[in-house]
Amino acid sequence: MTEPSRADRPAMTPELIEQFTLRGRIAVITGAAGGIGRQAAITFAQAGADVVIADVGVAGLEQTAELVAAVGGSATVVPTDVSDRDAVEALAAAALAVAGRIDVWANVAGIIRYAPIVDVTPEDLAAIVAVNQFGTYWGVAAAGRVMGEGGSIINITSAGGDMPAPTLSVYAMTKAAVAHLTRCAAVEFGPRGIRVNAVAPGFTDTPMVQANWTRPDGSIDEEARARFMGMRAAQSPLGTTATPEDQTLAMLYLASEASRFVTGQILRPNGGVTMA
Repeated sequence: MTEPSRADRPAMTPELIEQFTLRGRIAVITGAAGGIGRQAAITFAQAGADVVIADVGVAGLEQTAELVAAVGGSATVVPTDVSDRDAVEALAAAALAVAGRIDVWANVAGIIRYAPIVDVTPEDLAAIVAVNQFGTYWGVAAAGRVMGEGGSIINITSAGGDMPAPTLSVYAMTKAAVAHLTRCAAVEFGPRGIRVNAVAPGFTDTPMVQANWTRPDGSIDEEARARFMGMRAAQSPLGTTATPEDQTLAMLYLASEASRFVTGQILRPNGGVTMA
């Protein structure tokens, strides 16, 4: 029997597509002024969600809102310092004002600073922990306080939380903590029908990592960028690195009904660099 051509095969059914839609849902995304957070806002909007976007960078948030509008979505801008518990609670209140509920909350905000352990300053330690660890904690708490059945909380951890790397001890420590917070919250919130999962990106080309090839004057060293990207790609069995969209498609799965039986899990879109 002749196998049908791809053109003759049935398309995805509406019922299957519906499992991945966020139509009519309200999604809060922190760290949305750029990088993975910005792309999450765009991806979620493309899937039908109204997004509430938060970050300390107001100009970046406005640019993200414009990009969301360009794909036909709606974005509410709420400048927020996630290290401030009261600010995160105010973000939740602002999101509730949009439609009276929050269906998805993505804790994407994070910072990174490179330093050997012996050179880490108290200021560096406090800053990274405040955003990556406390900021995620306050986001999980705020979402868990107001979400109803069917809610999805998505945290961002990192491949750095799975594997040791020089100069990244504080960042890696906070991301490992986020992974375990995710499991704890999944246990606490599960009886209320709220799922809590995390995405642990491998190396992804975002503004956060551009310090590796940026000169002191702010210009880009293209040779250094090519070397660094080649080194990172070589660490993956696939021989490549990720784009922000690679990460946000995993987030979309966790946000949607397609993952309704998934909680307490860490998805690792990392090209096989780590295999837990």
